Amino acid sequence: MKKNHVDIITLGCSKNLVDSESLMRQFVANGYTVSHDSEHPDGDIIIINTCGFIGDAKEESIDMILHFAAARKKKKIGKLFVMGCLSERYFHELRNEIPEVDKFYGKFNWKALITDLGKSYHRELSTERILTTPPHYAYLKIAEGCDRTCSYCAIPIITGKYQSKDMDEIVDEVKNLRKQGVKEFQLIAQDLTYYGQDKYRKFALPELVEKISDVPGVEWIRLHYAYPAHFPLDLLRVMRERDNVCKYLDIALQHISDSMLKLMRRNISRQQTIELIRQIREEVPGIHLRTTMLVGHPGETEKDFRELLDFVRSTRFERLGAFPYSDEEFTYSNLHYKDDTPSEVKQERMEELMTLQAEIATAISEEKIGKTFEVMIDREEENFYVGRTAYDSPEVDPEVLVSKDKPLKTGNIYPVKISASQSFDLYGNVISAFCCCVFHFLFVI
Repeated sequence: MKKNHVDIITLGCSKNLVDSESLMRQFVANGYTVSHDSEHPDGDIIIINTCGFIGDAKEESIDMILHFAAARKKKKIGKLFVMGCLSERYFHELRNEIPEVDKFYGKFNWKALITDLGKSYHRELSTERILTTPPHYAYLKIAEGCDRTCSYCAIPIITGKYQSKDMDEIVDEVKNLRKQGVKEFQLIAQDLTYYGQDKYRKFALPELVEKISDVPGVEWIRLHYAYPAHFPLDLLRVMRERDNVCKYLDIALQHISDSMLKLMRRNISRQQTIELIRQIREEVPGIHLRTTMLVGHPGETEKDFRELLDFVRSTRFERLGAFPYSDEEFTYSNLHYKDDTPSEVKQERMEELMTLQAEIATAISEEKIGKTFEVMIDREEENFYVGRTAYDSPEVDPEVLVSKDKPLKTGNIYPVKISASQSFDLYGNVISAFCCCVFHFLFVI
């Protein structure tokens, strides 16, 4: 057991990861050493940042807590703390059922963990983090909470009303991260497109993206978790005009049949959805769309599901994920609908949908053979450099395996000609050893 060493374990989404990184910076400022997601946590303080979104995530979080609670009971670790969405949602139940945990914190009061240990929370470091990602990219959280009323979603129950971060504070955070060498920023929130409504009384995401785009050295900005209803269309102009705003949009649609969109309380129709996608692709040529679909929601008929399949087949999303409906307590659907779709039917529908998407994604990858893309190198492995195009988000999207016939530097962007595709990955060769920023500079000169 390492004295004055903290091990932080993060479960769930990248929004949780940002909180963990901020907490790590505070511990370092107070003289601790820190590790994140270590294979063998051995600190005298263990902190688990939990997820409470759906059943599988809750189960994973509880299993992790119980594992370290047993270690705490055997005195193999010193102190054990739990924070995040699960403890925000089930604070009293967890505290009563797992007394081995020294203290539970919610989604927003984790800063008290520092002061409870007799240390100081440094407010002047509130925009600083210890990055757990490769040093050239970072997640940038621009808001907390959600004001949407989707039937199946527990997020508003956990996180409360939408709270936009101050625009200047976000830009300051970008500047601080740039000083650390970050070039690529993944903008995240439960709903990016609502940004500014609560604080500025307008859809301010386009303005925010422009301000971030203006920061010197920001090479890629990627947008995650947009909402289709009341989409701020001026964002399309920003994406089209700004070279460092990736032509990539993560926009969760969930379904397409009017009956399901109504039951899900999505506040958008099938035709409005189709028109929005048409407009996005028309105004931002070449854009890659990532979406998420939900199958097995109460009331989904076989006809609804077939309509969804036909929509996915005709729309050809570049990226698509799916998950089966999970009946989450106190959500609208839990209180008003009956979860009457058998779990095996949900699973079958999800697998059929993902099989279709695999065929679409494979065909789209094959269409890239012979074309040249800017590729950011994430890491070096034994036989390849591994990178991503501007159309690929870390961890969830395809990678590009780049030949090692030329020495490349991690974090730089190079022009790569695609030579082959396999499953979801691409293979390619660098056509210039200059990174793209240098290449562009020479070209302009």
